[in-house]
Amino acid sequence: MKAIIVGGGKVGYYLFKTLREKSYDVVLVERGKDQCDKISEELDGEIICGDGTDSEVLKDADIQRAEVVAAVTGKDEENLVICQMAKMNFGVNKTIARINNPKNRPIFKALGVDRTVCSTEVISNLIEGAIGSEEIRAVQTLDRGEILLLEVEITSKSPWSNKMIKDIEMPEECVIASIIRNDKVVYPRGYINILQGDKVLLVTSSEKKKLLEKSIIGG
Repeated sequence: MKAIIVGGGKVGYYLFKTLREKSYDVVLVERGKDQCDKISEELDGEIICGDGTDSEVLKDADIQRAEVVAAVTGKDEENLVICQMAKMNFGVNKTIARINNPKNRPIFKALGVDRTVCSTEVISNLIEGAIGSEEIRAVQTLDRGEILLLEVEITSKSPWSNKMIKDIEMPEECVIASIIRNDKVVYPRGYINILQGDKVLLVTSSEKKKLLEKSIIGG
């Protein structure tokens, strides 16, 4: 699956580098030619020099195939425009906007932006969640991205389905924080069964995330 990052400053650079290192299909769009040249000298990957608010530039980035667009420029108004274009013009499934002024958060939400975040680490994990497993979504990060809060939707194919918590094999450093069942909170005690359709909130270290995914999804 494909991700597009618009904005090649410190945040965009970090995201592009992180996702490239994890072998994601990701394109960086940056307006400044000097910055594009600098990034291309330091990092491998597709970099497009152009205005991310221009639909033709986004088409050059192959936005029609993108599952997620992250607008991380230094201007909130540009990030809003980019996310709206991605949603309304190209039908992108998930949009993530960096906000520089927290007071703008309600405006972004009201206008359809899926997630608004300030932290670079959070944006990185949200992108990973969006283009990784459909059942597992990154909700928040702590300790500079070392600790993840994940939301997992249990499917009928999950090895966790219809199992008691005490019988579930999880990696170390992974903890079930709560279970949402029919919009109600179920406290995670050992004798509680995990059921199909449950949304399970888990805390895990970033290095154990892949093992946890394997435990949940199987294979």
